[in-house]
Amino acid sequence: MHCEGDKTYNAPGDCPVCGTHLKPVEEPGHEHEDGQMHHHSGEAHHNHTDAAEASGIYYCAMRCEGDKTYNAPGDCPVCGMHLVKEVSAFPSGTIFTCSMHPEIKRNKPGNCPICGMDLIPESGDVESEEEKAYKKMAKKFWIALILSVPVLIIAMSDYVPFVNLEKLAPKKIWNWIEFILATPVLFYSSWVFFKRGWSSIIRWMPNMWTLISIGVGAAYIFSVFALLLPGIFPPQFQDSQGNVHIYFEAVAVILTLVLLGQVLELRAHSKTNSAIKALLGLVPPIARIVRNGVEEEIPLEDVKAGDILKVKPGEKIPVDGVITEGTAVIDESMITGEPIPADKSTGDKVTGGTINGKTVFEMKAVKVGSDTLLAQIIEMVNKASRSRAPIQKLADTVAKYFVQIVIAIAVITFAVWAIWGPEPAYVYAFVNAVAVLIIACPCALGLATPMSIMVGTGRGAQSGVLVKDARAIEEMNKVNMLIVDKTGTLTEGKPSLKIYKSFGSLSDEEILKLAASIDANSEHPLADAIVKGAKEKNIELIKLNNFESVTGKGVQAMWEGKRIGLGNKKLMEDFQANIDNNNKKQVEEWQLTGQTVMYLIIENKVEGVVSVSDKIKETSARAIKELQKSGIKVHMLTGDNQFTAKAVADELGLDGYQADCLPEDKYKKVKELQDQGHIVAMAGDGINDAPALEQANVGIAMGTGTDIAMQSAEITLVKGDLNGIARARELSIKVMRNIKQNLFFAFVYNSLGVPVAAGILFPFFGILLSPIIAAAAMSFSSVSVISNALRLRKI
Repeated sequence: MHCEGDKTYNAPGDCPVCGTHLKPVEEPGHEHEDGQMHHHSGEAHHNHTDAAEASGIYYCAMRCEGDKTYNAPGDCPVCGMHLVKEVSAFPSGTIFTCSMHPEIKRNKPGNCPICGMDLIPESGDVESEEEKAYKKMAKKFWIALILSVPVLIIAMSDYVPFVNLEKLAPKKIWNWIEFILATPVLFYSSWVFFKRGWSSIIRWMPNMWTLISIGVGAAYIFSVFALLLPGIFPPQFQDSQGNVHIYFEAVAVILTLVLLGQVLELRAHSKTNSAIKALLGLVPPIARIVRNGVEEEIPLEDVKAGDILKVKPGEKIPVDGVITEGTAVIDESMITGEPIPADKSTGDKVTGGTINGKTVFEMKAVKVGSDTLLAQIIEMVNKASRSRAPIQKLADTVAKYFVQIVIAIAVITFAVWAIWGPEPAYVYAFVNAVAVLIIACPCALGLATPMSIMVGTGRGAQSGVLVKDARAIEEMNKVNMLIVDKTGTLTEGKPSLKIYKSFGSLSDEEILKLAASIDANSEHPLADAIVKGAKEKNIELIKLNNFESVTGKGVQAMWEGKRIGLGNKKLMEDFQANIDNNNKKQVEEWQLTGQTVMYLIIENKVEGVVSVSDKIKETSARAIKELQKSGIKVHMLTGDNQFTAKAVADELGLDGYQADCLPEDKYKKVKELQDQGHIVAMAGDGINDAPALEQANVGIAMGTGTDIAMQSAEITLVKGDLNGIARARELSIKVMRNIKQNLFFAFVYNSLGVPVAAGILFPFFGILLSPIIAAAAMSFSSVSVISNALRLRKI
């Protein structure tokens, strides 16, 4: 934490300021030509592993400080919870070792120099930070349990007739034995709780550990004084022999139960990001590179864009790229959520982490390291897990004043019992005040939202639904209006050339030649279709000058000193060109069949038209029906013409549509619907959709679209079809239901638990809550919240 700047220590231990375990400083090593790693320390391997594990990004699961992160393990300075390590987006510095001779360590694949076996990645065997914290806490719990059981037996012997320990030794001796057994439970197994409590007091950030420290600390100090100086207590505290009742059993058992809660919580925490760990497990540690016809295995982090890689049957694809040789049937279910394998051939894109079928193929690496889709998915899930949903504000507001209120209630409880309680009044007052402090659990309130968000976003990523911000999950649950683009969202986004026809002196082929030549500089999918269609017909393109893209209208350039354009009706109007009625009627007929027609204009005359058609996705109709059943109205906004838009809208049964939309029209429509009281989600895939995606309550980008669309959106669908929106809606509904269940439980637990601990039932039913029972309830309240959140893994 660098509490004391650059100060270092020459022995392990805890920081004297914040109490965080000191991190070892690794001495730099050097690498020889043989690839062997050599270090200056005799414990090089151990130090290397510790340093590798300790490095990383850590954050508080309760988001006490928002998006704040730490670069070393420890406890949250606000709530005292153990910091969670963020899963790295891609592996780095993989060390390879021999399973037979673990002392052999190299930085690249190869054979063991001793036995000749293949070296394997070491990273899969390295214990995680969470596992270390869990084992450390579990060890302390078992020690506390072993010591606490005899303490409890001794304390309860007075209430069990057949266990009369005073026949063996006087009560004073048994009190000393309780003291000897309970003290290590506090000072060894549970001292970290008191450090957290003290930290919360000096920072004036009261939390659960403040309550436990005050409650258990008071019981322990009271018991020590009762044991050593019983004469200082009033007569009502003393029995006939002058002994004062001690509470070492409460101290030991309460702390043991808190330790059990922490152990269960750490174990549950490790499962909350199991989805992201599963995604990370898709990354192979090595890749097979082909150089001059020779194959060589290299660490994944050494792969560079442009490298040619070979992928064999059953292997995971190492990085994102394009197939250069061969064909494949690839299982992409772990990325897209779709169970049916995808057929791939030369020129098709492949994604890192997906699994090859039964063929061998070669691919060109295009995106490597943090640029791969899988790395971006992991980074997006990490970011979403750390974000805060608006619903969490309610819990935050309550938690802000919670501890102060509980301490006030404990003081009032003590006063009421001391004044009006039965004899021994001070004993009742003390025990009930401690019970109030112990049973209160602000942790359950704090964990209610972030645990559900963490598990939900991870599960969404496994289904091809990437959530950038927790707010989107909450908003998606309220959406009642979905705006969709046509091309690439409702349709395949892979248009093909249909018709090219001259209206003037040029031939049909010349119309296509000019159209393809001007579109050669455009990145629009419709332009790609025209260029591809021209090349298939062996039409040679010509060079045009002064190319310019006119957003929402088309493209224009200069040809033989003449202004030439290709686009929609709005571009035709810009050129002040017209079309006669016969040709206009012919164009409308093509448009009614769903074709997109573009006008080729030279100067102010329409010389001809080119049309393309984009097949509607097979999944669109079913997904729209599902969304409409859930109460969402689906409207289409498209830059395409009125007739094509109507044909698509009628076929899919949309609730409405608007044609000839410019980017600003889409933006204005979204704002107009919001002003009418609708909660609007916008789904799109192009640059022209970015303003509307930004304005919408929830922006949804198709994973098949542009990077700008994905940056503007809060949800990205890897597969790029409307089924993903239906999945996102279902995810939102179930996550929000889970959060509300958690908040309900946390509120009800604290609302009932604190009054009962204060003794509100005693006048009516004679019921009092033991601090031990209070500790058990408090420990399991947090665990129950996390366990409920974990149910989201099964949706």
